[in-house]
Amino acid sequence: MRICVLGSGYVGLVTGACLANMGNHVICTDKDAVKIGKLTAGDVPFYEPGLQEIIKFNLKNGRLSFTGDLKKAIELSDIIFVAVGTPSKKDGAAQIAHVVSAAKDIAVAIKKGYKIIVNKSTVPVGMGDIVTKILKKNGISRDKFSVVSNPEFLSEGTAVSDFMSPDRIVIGASDNRAFNTITELYRPLNAHIIFTDIKTAETIKYVSNSFLATKVSFINEIANICEQIGVDVTTVASAVGLDRRIGRKFLNAGVGYGGSCLPKDVLALIDVSQKAGYVPRLLKAVDEINGKQIDLFLEKIKKSFPKPSGKKIAVMGVSFKPGTDDTRSAPSVRLIKKLLSLGFSVQVFDPAVKNSPVRGAVVCKDIYSALKGCDAAAFVTEWPQFKQLNFELVKKTMKKPVIFDGRNIFDPKIMKESGFKYFGVGR
Repeated sequence: MRICVLGSGYVGLVTGACLANMGNHVICTDKDAVKIGKLTAGDVPFYEPGLQEIIKFNLKNGRLSFTGDLKKAIELSDIIFVAVGTPSKKDGAAQIAHVVSAAKDIAVAIKKGYKIIVNKSTVPVGMGDIVTKILKKNGISRDKFSVVSNPEFLSEGTAVSDFMSPDRIVIGASDNRAFNTITELYRPLNAHIIFTDIKTAETIKYVSNSFLATKVSFINEIANICEQIGVDVTTVASAVGLDRRIGRKFLNAGVGYGGSCLPKDVLALIDVSQKAGYVPRLLKAVDEINGKQIDLFLEKIKKSFPKPSGKKIAVMGVSFKPGTDDTRSAPSVRLIKKLLSLGFSVQVFDPAVKNSPVRGAVVCKDIYSALKGCDAAAFVTEWPQFKQLNFELVKKTMKKPVIFDGRNIFDPKIMKESGFKYFGVGR
C-alpha cells in the first residue's frame, strides 16, 4: 500500500519504518528540514533498539523515504497516518494544535481519489469528529475520505517488537471501506483486531495507559505503607503479582512513572472526565501519588545529609526507563533539579543519555567515573548494567558507601553485608 506518515517523531518513525518493513511504500514527513536530512541518511535522532537497522534496510530497498514536502507526500498516498505530538497544557488537557494543522494540510493536498486519514496520535475523545469537520469545511466531500482512530501501544525500548507482535490492534471507524483497508494493512501481523467506533478507540488508548499508571501508583502507595510497618514491598509485589487476575507487570515500587505517555494521558483523561461533568477521584489520586514519590525519595537523602553544601551525589540513570534516551517527565530530572537547589554537586551517568537535561549536573562517561568521590549515589533508572556492579570497586571509588535505590535494584541484605548504608523504596 502507499502510505504517508505525518510527523517523524517517536511514534511516526516506528510506525513508518515497521509498515515499510512489512512491504508497503512509506513516505515519512516532517516540517524540520534538518531532521529530514538526517533521517534520509539513516541517522535516527533518538535511541530505540532495532529501529535504525530497519530504517536503513528499507531506505536501501526503496520502500521508505523522508520528505518535508507534505503536499506531495499526501498526494502520492492512499493512507495518511497522523503521528504528531499532543503534549499536555498547563491544565492537563491535550494540545491538539498539531493534529488540527495536519488535518488542514491534508485538506489542502487532497486533489483526487479517496484517502483514509488514520489518527495514530493520542488524541482527546472526539478528535475524529473534529478532523472530519475540518476536511468538510475545506470543501472535501464526504465520499473522498474516511477518518480512522488506530491508537498506538508502543513501549519505548521495545517499540519495534511491540509494533510487529502486538497484543491487539484497535481500529475505530464509521464505514466498512476504511475497516477493510486498514484490516488488510495489518493482516500480515496476524494479530487480534478490535473493531469499534472512533470515540471508543480514542477512549481505549487513554484507559489503557491510565490503568498502567494506576498499578504503578498503587504499588508505590503500598511501598510507603510497607516502610512504616517494616515489610519489604518487593516480596509483597511478587506474591500479589502471581495472582492471574492481577499480574506482575507494573508492580515495581520506586520513584514513580515518567515518559511521554503515562503522565500526560492520565491528566488528559482527568480533563476529559471533568469536562463531561464527572470528577475522577481515583485518577487524581494516581497523579498525586506519582508526584509525591520523588519528594519522599528526596527526604531520605536530606535526612542523611542535613547540610548538603559541599556534598557530591551521583544520579545513576537519567532516562525515564531503561532501553530509551527519553527524559520527558523523567523522575530523575526533578530529582537533579532539587538536589542542585539544595546545594549538592551532582554527577550523572546514563548508558543512552549523553547530555544532561538539567544545567549544572556533570555528565560522566561511565558508571565508575560518575561514582568517583561521591558522598552518595541515587539510582533512578533500572538499567541492567547497574545490577552487575563490582561493589568492592564501588566502595573504593566513592567517598562514602551510601546508596539510595530508587528502583529497588539491589538486595538490602547483600548491600549491608558489603558495607553500604542502603535506602530502598518500601523496604
